[in-house]
Amino acid sequence: MTPRPEDRLAGLRRTVLIVAILNFAYFFVELTVALTAGSISLLADSVDFLEDTAINLLILVALSWPLARRALMGKVMAVIILGPAAVAAWQAVGRFSGPTAPDVGPLVLASLGAIVVNGVSAWLLARAHHQGGALGRAAFLSARNDVLVNVAIIAMGLVTAWTGSGWPDLVLGCVIILLALHAAHEVWEVSEEERLAAKAAAGDQIA
Repeated sequence: MTPRPEDRLAGLRRTVLIVAILNFAYFFVELTVALTAGSISLLADSVDFLEDTAINLLILVALSWPLARRALMGKVMAVIILGPAAVAAWQAVGRFSGPTAPDVGPLVLASLGAIVVNGVSAWLLARAHHQGGALGRAAFLSARNDVLVNVAIIAMGLVTAWTGSGWPDLVLGCVIILLALHAAHEVWEVSEEERLAAKAAAGDQIA
């Protein structure tokens, strides 16, 4: 039996609420470790947990809106995804004159925990993100990219332990920026498709 649309949306609401709680809790964990370890990339990733919390809470509210308003909110989500990129860029600029190596041990442990949180979030959202259009896609892409970033942070930590250099931390900041830009672009495209679909449904001329 095929689930009714309202049942699928109710399931997505429950999913994004769980994901929001997970991300908000781990934000404080990773922020504390980032400040203690002195890692720019981990600091940017902690801000990303806060961003994911905001995205999922906004989705929770916006899912009851009509298609046109959901399309608009999808574009807002695309802009929000750029937040961690701006933080990473700001931190990177301040460290280019003399990057210092972060403390690798706490960094790797925090990243392993982040992989668990983001992996669970991505798994939950992968089953439901198609039901939320641009909004669900925003949450899924963000969680998926976070897993990739966490793996990269661990690899960066190993390189840092080997070289004793702070440059890998800065390079990873640039990777986070590129991932955020790509995710924002994809979400913006999907939200634009929803905008056109809403106009077509209303009988308006598509432009």
